Amino acid sequence: MQPLVPGKPPSETRIVVAMSGGVDSSVTAALLKEAGYDVVGITLQLYDHGEAVGRKGACCAGQDIRDARRVAESLGFPHYVLDYESRFRDAVIDDFADSYLRGETPVPCIRCNQTVKFRDLLDTARSLGAEALATGHYLRRAEAAGGRATLHRARDESRDQSYFLFATTAEQADYLRFPLGDMNKDTVRAHAERLALPVATKPDSQDICFVPQGKYHELVAKLRPGAAAAGDIVDLSGAVLGRHEGILRYTIGQRRGIGIGTGEPLYVVRLDPERNRVVVGPREALLVARVTLKEVNWLGDGPLGEAGAEISVKLRSTQGPLPARVFGAADGWAEIELARPEGGVSPGQACVFYDGDRLLGGGWIVATESAARAA
Repeated sequence: MQPLVPGKPPSETRIVVAMSGGVDSSVTAALLKEAGYDVVGITLQLYDHGEAVGRKGACCAGQDIRDARRVAESLGFPHYVLDYESRFRDAVIDDFADSYLRGETPVPCIRCNQTVKFRDLLDTARSLGAEALATGHYLRRAEAAGGRATLHRARDESRDQSYFLFATTAEQADYLRFPLGDMNKDTVRAHAERLALPVATKPDSQDICFVPQGKYHELVAKLRPGAAAAGDIVDLSGAVLGRHEGILRYTIGQRRGIGIGTGEPLYVVRLDPERNRVVVGPREALLVARVTLKEVNWLGDGPLGEAGAEISVKLRSTQGPLPARVFGAADGWAEIELARPEGGVSPGQACVFYDGDRLLGGGWIVATESAARAA
């Protein structure tokens, strides 16, 4: 393992590790402890719904806190639990619910990293005298010229989490460390077995931590009843084709579960929260050529200006990078011009920028322009 803080021996270097109770963050803490670092583990109490419903594998559940504590005890380093439930509700859960009211498709894990984890927890790590905050994310960090850090996709593309970390600022990147960025999951599991960690065989979490069994619409309906109100399903001309049971049950690009038979495949093209309508159409109506972003975080070497820059973008976490051009604007806004039209692009999701494997930041999608209109 390369030194986390150049010029300083591990024995004199305190590292705070964000511990979720899962295998990845546990191995991160264990490897740093093995390397001789002064490790302090911190677990955030965010939302304990997992324990209440008896669901395993939720990153914020009570069982996960106990697992993190067991790992720390087995390796002999201090571990603290911080109650961030009110911050998490304000910054993540309420934003998640409000996003559905606006007809968007939110990505709460990014908001959590952007606010609670990489802002509040980072401040806590500094207050404890730590030289760095380490996490179990699959992301690579490198030292660039001038001592500033650059962020890069993980070596194992199947585990890469750079999409979810686009909002990491340059200042935060200087302080953060990602020891698993060059590893694959099999290697991490092997370390967990070798070090006899209590969580070595624990499965990965699949759900959003505060949404039991992935039934997000039930949570949103409880928090924001208006999002579950019935309304019309219409075609592109506005003709009523059927009824829906709440726009929160639909996402742009969805084909299955619309419940309308017209003899040709129909897709959700747009959500209209003001009139409580779901707009459907043929696949070609999904294609967009331009995307408008807000809250843009730019990690490039020079300023992002109106002249535009050639980059690659990911519009979903599971897709490969697409060629595009980004045009900067004032107050954190930007326009993305796609080299070729793309379907299923939804407001509320993230558009993440890359130069090769380097993460250049990204922004939140607020609007799209159809390929037909752009032409």
